[in-house]
Amino acid sequence: MSEAVITTDKLTKRFGDFVAVSEISFEVDKGEIFGFLGANGAGKTTAMRMLCGLSIPSSGKATIAGFDVYKQTEQIKKNIGYMSQKFSLYEDLTVLENIRFFGGIYGLTDKQIKTKSDQLINQLGLQQEVKKLVVSLPLGWKQKLSFSVAVLHEPKIVFLDEPTGGVDPVTRRQFWDLIYDAADRGVTIFVTTHYMDEAEYCNRISIMVDGVIKALDTPRKLKDNFHAANMDEVFYELARGAKRSE
Repeated sequence: MSEAVITTDKLTKRFGDFVAVSEISFEVDKGEIFGFLGANGAGKTTAMRMLCGLSIPSSGKATIAGFDVYKQTEQIKKNIGYMSQKFSLYEDLTVLENIRFFGGIYGLTDKQIKTKSDQLINQLGLQQEVKKLVVSLPLGWKQKLSFSVAVLHEPKIVFLDEPTGGVDPVTRRQFWDLIYDAADRGVTIFVTTHYMDEAEYCNRISIMVDGVIKALDTPRKLKDNFHAANMDEVFYELARGAKRSE
């Protein structure tokens, strides 16, 4: 039997008269890779901020890892990981300093930080780079390190906001191997991406247009429903009617 770790019921966010997110409802199961897609201005970022406990909804309901988005935002933050394309690591710290810093933020003990640091460095093959500043690492290594740090505290859910932007296709594929490994361990993956080939890697996909979810299903069923050869065609069919953009 599946276990929902994200539930939303008519979740809505208004800014004055503008409805950024309008009554979205869905569930995401434990260990699922859930793609959250939409063109610029569709409301993805606003929705994700509510789910991460960073923005209080205007109305509707939602629970994240069993915690209420209105009343238990601090508990939510302790049970999730987060990675974005724009910021994930401190580039003026070394690889090891970043790992230790985030381990401390996540509330790990010194012993846990030492153990997990060693495991992560060995897993990623960063033994020679451990004392290098993060700014000196290739982008692909930064992204893989960012993801590994985001799941350092073994969160129930990790939110990935366009994590592979600007990364070459080979490195993107390697990054997704890390995602699969985490999902196999029972971590739920909630990911936004502009790459439609990555959408194919998800168990299910939702597509937002103008603040509402216009479609939600497996990649195969979405392609069948829209008589599309690939997810690019599905996305275009839905997004071309959008009335707003950022």
